[in-house]
Amino acid sequence: MKFHRFFLIVWPSALGAALMEMLVFSVIDPTEIPSIAHAMGVVSTQGVYSLAFFIFWAAISFACTLTLFLAQPVTNKYAPI
Repeated sequence: MKFHRFFLIVWPSALGAALMEMLVFSVIDPTEIPSIAHAMGVVSTQGVYSLAFFIFWAAISFACTLTLFLAQPVTNKYAPI
């Protein structure tokens, strides 16, 4: 069951992260993002794409996890409705 919950979180969040990355980088050019690491040449354009994907994936995974947690039925009889 935990394996099933894992994929309930990871799969939609990966699709959402891919969609967010397409939307964000269709408007923003990664070479125009001001950052110290990018200005020094440490991070390439592909690195910016990868980093953004993982940040989007983590944020959407958190939202999916919270949704799955809040969708569980309340088992305590003294819990508010």
